[in-house]
Amino acid sequence: MPPEGLPWIPQPEILTDDEIVRVSKIAVDHGITKLRLTGGEPLLRPNLVDIVARMAQLTPRPDIALTTNGIGLMHLAAPLAEAGLTRVNVSLDTLQRARFKELTHRDRFDDVIAGLKAAQKTSLAPIKVNSVLMRGVNDDEAPALLEWALSEGIRLRFIEQMPLDAQHGWERETMLTADQILESLAHSYTLTPLTKEDRGSAPAEEFLVNGGPQTVGIIGSVTRPFCADCDRIRLTADGQIRNCLFATEEDSIREILRSGAEDIDERVAAVLFHSVLKKKKGHGIGEPDFIQPTRPMSAIGG
Repeated sequence: MPPEGLPWIPQPEILTDDEIVRVSKIAVDHGITKLRLTGGEPLLRPNLVDIVARMAQLTPRPDIALTTNGIGLMHLAAPLAEAGLTRVNVSLDTLQRARFKELTHRDRFDDVIAGLKAAQKTSLAPIKVNSVLMRGVNDDEAPALLEWALSEGIRLRFIEQMPLDAQHGWERETMLTADQILESLAHSYTLTPLTKEDRGSAPAEEFLVNGGPQTVGIIGSVTRPFCADCDRIRLTADGQIRNCLFATEEDSIREILRSGAEDIDERVAAVLFHSVLKKKKGHGIGEPDFIQPTRPMSAIGG
């Protein structure tokens, strides 16, 4: 997120709570088993707890996860868990308070730690933490982050920095690769890879730490793409369906939802199926014709 922020989407363009739950029901009715609420920042949604509670009433009951920056989690972890949230992922790239302020433009490090502790007291534990390492910024913290996660009973996942920044300033040379992250950790830990069968369609490669049982994950979105196994699609806050983080096309369902037609559910389901069928074999990063999506990660959601 740039320091000046991003333009707010006009409120009429944002899907209502009812529309979000309706699309979730259509997805679950057609085989989707996992729902994830992401952002921007989902904890800013006024009726988030109610949305989760309504999702938890769907049949068959889906797994419901949340990805958040953790700033408001101290107050919402318990209500969300009681509403039916299954899991939570918190983004945290550093354990240094001054560096956190520099990276996020907010002096809220203590709030994130408090949010993690609050979540650990609920059924949401064990908590996952996602960390992006950047060369010359926080690449010296990989061993410290893992040591902290192991001591706190947190499942840590390192994620390669992706070309989804609002400034379109991403350069492959400044990205820390999965191999380099593993090399950094290998000085302090013995990492044993789990099998592909254990991973399934999950984006993270998991490694046993010092023989286990605790693990660390590496999401090599750029250098170790998992596109062939990806079974995810996402619904943006303004009602667009995206079949890939790097998609340059979107399929709108907002107009369908507000059309007043009798076959709304069938038409939305058709868009979902069509979007899945259009999934590409790979994200194309590094190819001559690769185009960075217009929407940055902070607008698409983690």
